[in-house]
Amino acid sequence: MANFEHGDFHARIVGSFASQGAMTMIGAELTRISHGVVEIELPFDTKLTQQHGILHAGVIATGLETACTYAAYTMIDTDASLLTIEFKVNLMSPGRGSRFLFRGEVTRPGTNIIVTDGRGYAVGDGPAKLIASMSGTAMVVRDREGFQD
Repeated sequence: MANFEHGDFHARIVGSFASQGAMTMIGAELTRISHGVVEIELPFDTKLTQQHGILHAGVIATGLETACTYAAYTMIDTDASLLTIEFKVNLMSPGRGSRFLFRGEVTRPGTNIIVTDGRGYAVGDGPAKLIASMSGTAMVVRDREGFQD
């Protein structure tokens, strides 16, 4: 269930997310967009697992990086874009659940560099379980060919 707040960044993020083939391929959807926070949800799919039947670490990293970068998009001018320049993921628990929630939040907005933190949760019958955390850095890109949203 989507919980979108209004703002200049909303339509831009929705359009950009829809153009990402990777998000379509894994079945991810935007479920929250607010100033400094974006959430992406993903249903469990065996095509996204590793050899032990749990969500693949690469898929977890993809969900976290995307949520964090779009959270940063809520902080920049509409004539700018972003590129992730660094991230670190800590995998804390196996990715077992019927759905997964990836929440990205801006920790430190800046003119040229934005720092974000992300949390990944497995959702099932009981309470959501923290499975991963991420710290990321995005660079604001202006007036560079091929990087307009």
